[in-house]
Amino acid sequence: MRATRAHRNNRRSHHALVAPTLAKCECGALARRHQACAQCGKYRGRQVIDIVARAERLSARSKRKAKEVRESGKAEKKAEAAAKKSA
Repeated sequence: MRATRAHRNNRRSHHALVAPTLAKCECGALARRHQACAQCGKYRGRQVIDIVARAERLSARSKRKAKEVRESGKAEKKAEAAAKKSA
């Protein structure tokens, strides 16, 4: 059955996007409510995330990924060279 424009629009009235609610952290950065601050790692005045360790872990991961990409590129070049020699 066909829905009228009014029924369609009433259904779509709940599809609006809502901006996230932000609050100022003790460090002065904006953070989402009920979540730990991404800048200092505090939630409700307590330190819950070790920011330094997290930064080190992320940098090590990015270095490892970059190395994998470089090595995969070398492997592809070797395969291409071998294919050219056999052709």
